[in-house]
Amino acid sequence: MIFIEPLDLSQVKWFRRQLKAWAKQHLRDFPWRRTKDPYAIFVAFLLQKTNAALVAPIYQAFIERYPTLHNLAAAPVEEVTSFLQPLGLSFRAERLRQSMQLILEQDVGNIPNSETELLRLPGVGKYTARSICANAFGQPLAVLDTNVARILERFFGLQGGRVKGRDRLLWEAAEQAAPTTQVGTWNLALLDFGAAVCTARNPRCVECPLRQQCNYLAQASSAS
Repeated sequence: MIFIEPLDLSQVKWFRRQLKAWAKQHLRDFPWRRTKDPYAIFVAFLLQKTNAALVAPIYQAFIERYPTLHNLAAAPVEEVTSFLQPLGLSFRAERLRQSMQLILEQDVGNIPNSETELLRLPGVGKYTARSICANAFGQPLAVLDTNVARILERFFGLQGGRVKGRDRLLWEAAEQAAPTTQVGTWNLALLDFGAAVCTARNPRCVECPLRQQCNYLAQASSAS
């Protein structure tokens, strides 16, 4: 068994305070962030793409065309595929329909509200399942993707494996760093912070609210 050392609690608390304060001013506004409808949130995460601004208008039109999971389950796959073609996500059309049909058959027409049940659906991985649970059902489940992994590795001085989303060390860190309440908003704050400030290339360290305790910046400064 691999022993994973807990993060420093005082550093974690400081990390949370700084990111929460940043999020109050900079959290992005997308249509799927203005709803608590599990179906609408489910669709949003299955349509996730790097450029969220590009997804937004097509997502809005998609929800207007298929406002319920019953509508989507009954739609011809060719029609759904055509809808998603501008995003380059045509391959997800069948997954979406299959998921809706399985939910109608097995879950009495309700989007599952547990990570385990969501993971049984086509195209749903750990990140998507936990995001849906946190944002649609208010469950305190942290998420991990490349953006979140980069922030955790840099700030806490961690070194995860090559496949970040499967790295136990980084998942443990994500769960330790997350607050106990409003975790859905916290997850979104991390995603937005990674996209706007702690970017993969040319991170904006000079204006970063985490710079005072960031391991990555400290190492860069000592090296220079």
